[in-house]
Amino acid sequence: MDDNPSTRATRFREANPGSNVELAYAGVSTFLKAPYRRVDEVETEDVGVMGIPYDGAVSNRPGARYGPSAIREASGWWAYLYGYKGGLTNMQTEKQVDFGALSIADCGDVPVFPMDRERTAESIEAHVATLSERAFPVLLGGDHYCTYPSFCGFAEGTAATTVGLVQIDAHTDTVEESAVFGEHFHGSSTSLIANSKYSDYEHVSQVAIRGYEAPSFFEFAEEVGLNLYTMRDIEQSGIASVIEDAIAAAAAEADVVYVTFDIDGVDPSVAPGTGTPVPGGLSAREALTAVEVIGASDAVGAFDVMEVAPTYDPTEGTQRLAANLLVTLLERKFAERVSESN
Repeated sequence: MDDNPSTRATRFREANPGSNVELAYAGVSTFLKAPYRRVDEVETEDVGVMGIPYDGAVSNRPGARYGPSAIREASGWWAYLYGYKGGLTNMQTEKQVDFGALSIADCGDVPVFPMDRERTAESIEAHVATLSERAFPVLLGGDHYCTYPSFCGFAEGTAATTVGLVQIDAHTDTVEESAVFGEHFHGSSTSLIANSKYSDYEHVSQVAIRGYEAPSFFEFAEEVGLNLYTMRDIEQSGIASVIEDAIAAAAAEADVVYVTFDIDGVDPSVAPGTGTPVPGGLSAREALTAVEVIGASDAVGAFDVMEVAPTYDPTEGTQRLAANLLVTLLERKFAERVSESN
């Protein structure tokens, strides 16, 4: 009999250090292969990630319910960064980062009720409120309606009186009521937020808007004080400048800013896996630059990425971009060193 109290598996791992490296396609798919925690068990982590696998409020193509799992799986490619405790150089930002300084918990998915929007919204709000008391919330959607209860839950959990919203999106989502979809669908989320007790249109900034809105939309935006930045504004001023202005406008006299990134803000040639694609959107480089700026802002207290519908992208590029955006955001906010490589 072997007198060694350790198991054969333990002895193998001790003898083969490579056993502790989990390949991108192996293991359990949590975000960045972070440990799983129940949302009410998060205590010391910087970041809590939760999925919202709900797309019962879409007006076009469904499929965003599969977004959270696809983004988690795609994030496995970057999980190896977690193991480089000595730091790495980001060749895009030219900055030194140490992912060993970043602590993440994956809290699994919010319970959803596919045939019951009201109960689903209540569930989202409750779970996001609980997470926001404990860590920086990162939310994986799900259709864009999910941002409304997430926003309210974040405000509740942080005890914020006024919360600004920065929305990166092809659409404004300011429909108050649709004859077909009612008052609560993914085209009404910003209207619901602006008319909630936590915000108003003067604290809403919208970036990358394009396509078509009501004939009097610009008049509406001016009347309510909406901070509007269309794709033409980005072409003229550059994405970094626009995002800086958008955050500043949303943060003015607000306690904190919530950022929502609808993946259809990106051009569908880059991110086709979404329910309502609109040509002429952000490039991948512009999207990454946007989250670099967002991650550097002390005003930002929460982030979500919505409307990733992976079944429409056989290349899997959409969820890969979404994961890269989140890695870039968290790197800039929590893992970037003070010293730079240049």
